[in-house]
Amino acid sequence: MAFAMGTQLLDGCVLAVLSRGDAYGYVLTQQVKERLDISESTLYPVLRRLQREQLLTVYDRPYQGRNRRYYAITPPGQGYLTQLRGEWVRFRDGVDWILKEDGHGQDHLFG
Repeated sequence: MAFAMGTQLLDGCVLAVLSRGDAYGYVLTQQVKERLDISESTLYPVLRRLQREQLLTVYDRPYQGRNRRYYAITPPGQGYLTQLRGEWVRFRDGVDWILKEDGHGQDHLFG
């Protein structure tokens, strides 16, 4: 079973990868796909939207006679990523608490 990935969470994952350094589309999608069950066709619209929202920039660089499109996080993107990381920690901690079992094999919510 896979959990549904909301827009903000996907944005945060993409921006987090780019916060480690600029990446061209294929490498970026492969880095996300290494950890998450998500298709490339899902990621490219996210990249275009984040670019429209000025959370990342795009530039081309020649490679073996072709251009590679690189993505880079912007200062507003960095700020948004910081916000999303804080929201993620609160959300994750809440889910962890709800799903956590007590010492008797019962969870907090229904035990």
